Amino acid sequence: MKLDSTAKAPAAAPRATLRAEALTKTYRTGEVEVRALRGVDFELNAGELVVLLGASGSGKSTLLNIIGGLDTPSSGRVFFGDTDITATDEAALTRFRRDHVGFVFQFYNLIPSLTARENVALVTEIADNPMKPSAALEIVGLGERLDHFPAQLSGGEQQRVAIARAIAKRPDILLCDEPTGALDSATGIIVLEALELVNRELDTTTAVITHNTVVGDMADRVVRLADGCIVEAIINPRRLPARELAW
Repeated sequence: MKLDSTAKAPAAAPRATLRAEALTKTYRTGEVEVRALRGVDFELNAGELVVLLGASGSGKSTLLNIIGGLDTPSSGRVFFGDTDITATDEAALTRFRRDHVGFVFQFYNLIPSLTARENVALVTEIADNPMKPSAALEIVGLGERLDHFPAQLSGGEQQRVAIARAIAKRPDILLCDEPTGALDSATGIIVLEALELVNRELDTTTAVITHNTVVGDMADRVVRLADGCIVEAIINPRRLPARELAW
């Protein structure tokens, strides 16, 4: 039988960079028990941008903290590639965070007495194969603000320094918890454009937590949580550019 040389091979299945299985997390304060996660299964596929939506208390930040190695589950497992990071000790978790994960939070956590370049260099000095701080700042549009201190930068610029700091060590995964939560809409769009660029140009697998449903339009996939469970997962047929978002 002659093969049709024009026939397309089946699309390869997405390759999971990180996989969580049956995660639960219970917090106890005295006699009060809070079940933050209730048997969550979750994947991050290589190179994709995922937005996690949900009200306060839905479990978004708890999930992000566990898959990023900042917290441990009450039960369940997290795999990075073939490695079960929930079966490792604290030293191994520290190496996982240092070598593979970048974090961006709502508050920038910059050191006021250091310039933008020096804040980013704090990470590059301990990474195995970092990019230059100036290169990381150039990616987020701050190539001309290298020697400015945080007090000389706007809120959006400070958040972009935080993004540059997170990506400068070339992480496999970038985890962002409400990165636009302290910003107005116009500035928030600029920050989302920086995350979009990092995801597209560096192929960095990216997860973004937000309460703003509009941000989901820029993602490959939208995951909605409620009461510690994933209640909906939607694959977007088309990612909307961040600059076209309106909220």
